[in-house]
Amino acid sequence: MSAAVLANLRVLLGVSGGIAAYKAAELTRRLREAGADVQVVLTANATRFVTPLTFQALSAHPVRSGLWDDAAEAAMGHLELARWAQRIVIAPASADVIARLAHGLADDLLTTLCLASAAPLALAPAMNVRMWSHAATQANVATLSGRGVTILGPGDGAMAEAESGPGRLLEPHQIVAALAALHGPKLLDGVRVLVSAGPTYEDIDPVRFIGNRSSGKMGFAVAQAAAEHGAHVQLVAGPVHLPTPAGVTRTDVRSAREMREAVMRQIPQSDIFISAAAVGDYRPADIAAHKIKKQGRALQLDLAENPDILAEIGMLKKKPFLVGFAAETQELEQYARGKLERKKLDLIAANRVGTGCGFDSCDNELLLLWPAGREQLERADKHELARRLIARVAALRSGAKKRASR
Repeated sequence: MSAAVLANLRVLLGVSGGIAAYKAAELTRRLREAGADVQVVLTANATRFVTPLTFQALSAHPVRSGLWDDAAEAAMGHLELARWAQRIVIAPASADVIARLAHGLADDLLTTLCLASAAPLALAPAMNVRMWSHAATQANVATLSGRGVTILGPGDGAMAEAESGPGRLLEPHQIVAALAALHGPKLLDGVRVLVSAGPTYEDIDPVRFIGNRSSGKMGFAVAQAAAEHGAHVQLVAGPVHLPTPAGVTRTDVRSAREMREAVMRQIPQSDIFISAAAVGDYRPADIAAHKIKKQGRALQLDLAENPDILAEIGMLKKKPFLVGFAAETQELEQYARGKLERKKLDLIAANRVGTGCGFDSCDNELLLLWPAGREQLERADKHELARRLIARVAALRSGAKKRASR
């Protein structure tokens, strides 16, 4: 990475409590190597793991750790820092800090700065695997993402308490790379991107439906990553309970036919279509007008095929750059490559489901396939995977445009 990728960027680095706080020292050094000017704020709990003197030496600035600093507050130091920052990064971001930020609390210097500053905020979570997966933490992260906060990670791996799983702080070089992507050239600046996400529900009667376990998290992360890279993003979402990513225009649908209608309406104005939705293959041929009652015998449903949205778009004479997803339980690459060719896709992202990854999960792993190549994206948080997917989409589309112009 070039030493100037963050040249002169004023970064306020917040460090919250947790064993991963020791990595923030390395992060400070790498941020400065990348050209950033760094000032560090430690929470009270962080000072139990690391010392201000370490960060003062690495950042070449005094370190702040308390709101009640008489010398600094004489000049309203917390507001001065809030105005100084061009980017606020909290690494590690503990479950406690994430919760307090989600609820708008300002009971220490770091959370006060976050509320008082107009600088964009990025969080690199680090916590026990069960704390990360807890519904409260996931709701808080979703709330912050919906406000435009960038979530970096977490990674997946061994932790201090002899456990392993999602919740590990990203490595310092990964955090710097993510910040460089946010502040570097926008890979999709002005490009019109259409993303579909979530499941579809097909009604059986007014009470019951056929659906699937898709949470929509991957598709929403893709929409957010595209918006971060300057794209004009339209998101068509099935029935999910997720906040709309910042800068994204959303259309809600329920059934596969509704999704097709919404997608086809946007296709003529789209440069890229990323079909991350888990669209149901079948629907009941007839929907009962009233709730079906038990009759003491088996119930048979006649199912009709739903439209194949991707295949239909792949047959268009003028089509956008086309990206599909393939969720498989076996023979992943074989089935995915067959879908890539059959539906005339430019790229397919394949993931294995039913192994604790993919559906109902905060992380995933993807195998990217295109006509001339492949790339394995190892298991990681869906936001991190989405950024890497968008980078590959931008590169392949750029290459295709160059070849077409020759």
